[in-house]
Amino acid sequence: MEIVRKNSLEEINATIPVPKGTGGIFKKLFAFSGPGALVAVGYMDPGNWITSIQGGSLYSYLLLSVILISSLIGMLLQVMCAKLGIVTGMDLAQATKCLVGKKAAFVLWVAAELAIIATEIAEVIGSAIAMNLLFKIPVLLGVVVTVLDVFLLLVLMKFNIRKIEALVFTLITTIFVIFAYEVALANPDLGKIFRSFIPQYDILTAQVEGGDSAFFIGLGIVGATVMPHNLYLHSSIVQSRKYDRSDETALKEAIRYATIDSNLQLGFSFIINCLLLILGASLFFGKNPDDIGRFAQLYTALQDHTMVGAIASSTLSTLFTVALLASGQNAAITGTLTGQIVMEGFINFRLPLWQRRIITRLIAIMPVIGCIYLLGDKGDMVEKLLIYTQVFLSIALPISMVPLLYLTSSKKRMGKFVNCVPSIILGWLAITILVILNIQLISETIQMLFN
Repeated sequence: MEIVRKNSLEEINATIPVPKGTGGIFKKLFAFSGPGALVAVGYMDPGNWITSIQGGSLYSYLLLSVILISSLIGMLLQVMCAKLGIVTGMDLAQATKCLVGKKAAFVLWVAAELAIIATEIAEVIGSAIAMNLLFKIPVLLGVVVTVLDVFLLLVLMKFNIRKIEALVFTLITTIFVIFAYEVALANPDLGKIFRSFIPQYDILTAQVEGGDSAFFIGLGIVGATVMPHNLYLHSSIVQSRKYDRSDETALKEAIRYATIDSNLQLGFSFIINCLLLILGASLFFGKNPDDIGRFAQLYTALQDHTMVGAIASSTLSTLFTVALLASGQNAAITGTLTGQIVMEGFINFRLPLWQRRIITRLIAIMPVIGCIYLLGDKGDMVEKLLIYTQVFLSIALPISMVPLLYLTSSKKRMGKFVNCVPSIILGWLAITILVILNIQLISETIQMLFN
């Protein structure tokens, strides 16, 4: 099928100028920096928070290697996304539609929308809990209030993409500083931390009585880290930079700086996710699984000087909840953009961003409200729902990974910018392992349901 070129997110496509010529390396890096920050947000949303905190609480530093491997896979995939967008002038949804045809594209659109809704559920839960801890707003009311963040989107729409990128980067930096400070106060075991970056077999077998298995949480970490919607997002927003798309040298330069931007920002998100797991391990490991690892308990622990140190106070716990709220709002911005990208790319349909935001959010709050109504908001079921959404994202991930790897490994489509052999091997290896692990997870889940 012939690939028809069409601008992705036309309102921001090729709107950010970049310096010309061979000089001014740092100026060029600054001009190309920004898309990586919008992508990195998806690597540190509330879903990452709860899976990392739970992983540290139940299994100490064991799952740090999962965060490392997931982050490295994410870096590889995001570079492929950037290359696809820059070289073909299309985002992943558009290029996939041209590859598979309209009928299959509709099915893939539904899968992408489900992944976006799963991400939205995590943002709803994280924001509602943050408002409950900060302002004592009931969680159920907080869930409903999250619909109003459409007004935040309306305000942001008045700014250009460059200012939104700057805002997101500022919030990321704030989150990083807060958790680096809080982990330093928790005084973790640095030797064990560094040793835990080496994968261990216990990840597949460890099971704490009364808690989820290390394997289950590990897949949740994978789903929370390498998120399907980020692949569509990155392939689109890299096209916001204005350069000569007919010049091979300009394309090569754009790919180089986009790669640096992406890897630097994802490096930040990797460190933040490690800090979350380390904080969970330092404060809760070895305690009753029924009493650990939830947002409210971490909030309380940060006020306890016997757990964190003499400096612990309400300030630390407040900083934690502010960072949680910022994380949810950060992810809400990028989730809305991604929704528009997949809708336009797969089915060629467009809605105003604020309408898109309301529809997606209303769908996302329904399962959360149902969970609270049936089970209440005092226990851990709401946060368990959050973990389940991240496991679903892990299962959905190969649906986006396979077309991406196939397209960027095609010399016909990518020309001289086709994936190198090591990248192709690593990509297919990652997909194969992930599919096998997902099959095992589904099998175990079915057995649990019928036993």
